Amino acid sequence: MVAILLRLRFRVLGNQLARHPAQLVGFVAGAAYGVALLIGAVIGLVALGFGDLPTAAVVITGIGCLITIGWVVGPLLAFGVDATLDPERLVVFPMTLRRMMIALGLAGVTGVPGIITSLTALATVATWVHWPAALPAWLICAPLAAVTAVVASRAMAALAARMSSGRRLREASGILVFIPLILAGPILAGITAGFALNVDSLRSVVSALGWTPLGAAWAVPADAAAGDWLSALGKLAIAVGTLAALWALWRWSLGRALVRPKQRTGGSLAAGRIGWFGRVPANATGAIFARALTYWTRDPRYLRQLVVVPLVAVMLWLYARDGDVVVALGFAAPLIALVLGMVSYADISYDGTAFGLQLAAGAPGRADRAGRALAAGAVALPALLIGAALPLALSGDGAQVPGILGMSVGILLTCYGVCAVTSAVLVVPVPGSDDNPFKRVPGTTFVQGLVFLGVSLCALVLASPAIVVGSIAIVTEDAALGAVGGLIGIVMGAAVLVAGIAVGGRTLDRTGPVLLARLRAMKNA
Repeated sequence: MVAILLRLRFRVLGNQLARHPAQLVGFVAGAAYGVALLIGAVIGLVALGFGDLPTAAVVITGIGCLITIGWVVGPLLAFGVDATLDPERLVVFPMTLRRMMIALGLAGVTGVPGIITSLTALATVATWVHWPAALPAWLICAPLAAVTAVVASRAMAALAARMSSGRRLREASGILVFIPLILAGPILAGITAGFALNVDSLRSVVSALGWTPLGAAWAVPADAAAGDWLSALGKLAIAVGTLAALWALWRWSLGRALVRPKQRTGGSLAAGRIGWFGRVPANATGAIFARALTYWTRDPRYLRQLVVVPLVAVMLWLYARDGDVVVALGFAAPLIALVLGMVSYADISYDGTAFGLQLAAGAPGRADRAGRALAAGAVALPALLIGAALPLALSGDGAQVPGILGMSVGILLTCYGVCAVTSAVLVVPVPGSDDNPFKRVPGTTFVQGLVFLGVSLCALVLASPAIVVGSIAIVTEDAALGAVGGLIGIVMGAAVLVAGIAVGGRTLDRTGPVLLARLRAMKNA
């Protein structure tokens, strides 16, 4: 049964890539990037073998810890978890939970990240071959380290799915999990700066990490090479215990998630109360505005974007706490505008096949573009007001506030104008409103990243006059120049928005049926 599921996994992957050329391009590009990383790692490991043992131990253990953290955090933060073999779809197969876990684990190992990680772990033999005593430990611990990373990733994904079995808890966990992940970089940077790490302290930190679940498997060969067999056995016990604990956690979480699947229930309203739909004009623009605003205030996929808003100010403060915090926080509102403005670059993707109801109703494309922009603006403008007021709250000087607010509004309007066009031609795979937010479709991450980068650069170029003038005004604390930059931003942003709604509306009138067909294909993939 395990072999059948693995063949099914590759059959499904092949069909997905054959139907979607863009995913095939992304898959090949991601694989090429992984191979390049592997080649660089092998070259580094070969060179490392000609150095001294303490340096080899620090490098391999430290990088091994980062690889393990990457497997746990990376899928949750950026890449998602490969859902080619979705446990919820496998529940109908006549197989035990243990066999399902083996199949899912092997699917993770045989994916591009799993293959690169496994080969990197095995390639450490290029270093340890210079110390023959390390080879027996390498033979055990290299596969152990790779399997631990994959099982840790699967366990965390299953635990997240288990935590999200209830609707409210699913929404809260899907949103709150991003807070420590987003702040991890600034916090680590602050810790690093606080300790002022040098070579000796770095070795001490890595040595301590070697006694943790993150680095135990990677550190065993170094202790064996040094002849410290007691430490090697102790770390091996920690590594084996870690894998056993992760396997048990995964088994418990996956079993509970399959026995008690997510409750896909809809909300209810009292008779005569229809939410935002009862507070807007009775036309196509008003209806789309109400629906989009409902998404922004209730859909966890949108609410996760709003979590970033206060974190922007926190990250700026963390990075600039030893410098001019007031100047740094002057850029909070523009960054918030950019983050919130780019959320809708492929907005129709979040509608799913419900977009068909809008097409059936005959809503004009221009009404769709305007309604979505108004809803997003209703959420973003209060955040911009708060962000622009941060320098005032710290310094008591409000002279810069109008310029900062004007530049931020200009960036926001420009982003909405660009996204009004791009979202009329782009749909991308996104998790459903009731899905695990960490799902991903193989081959889509790289392409989506390139598309998002391209759209963001286009918006930044169009908003560059206001950004350049406003940034100079913030740094030089020139309120008059800031007012000029804010005026430029509002005028140019409004022009881009009006043009984007017009062009995007006409485009959507032509592409609507094509987008719906793509959404249906993604749902059935």
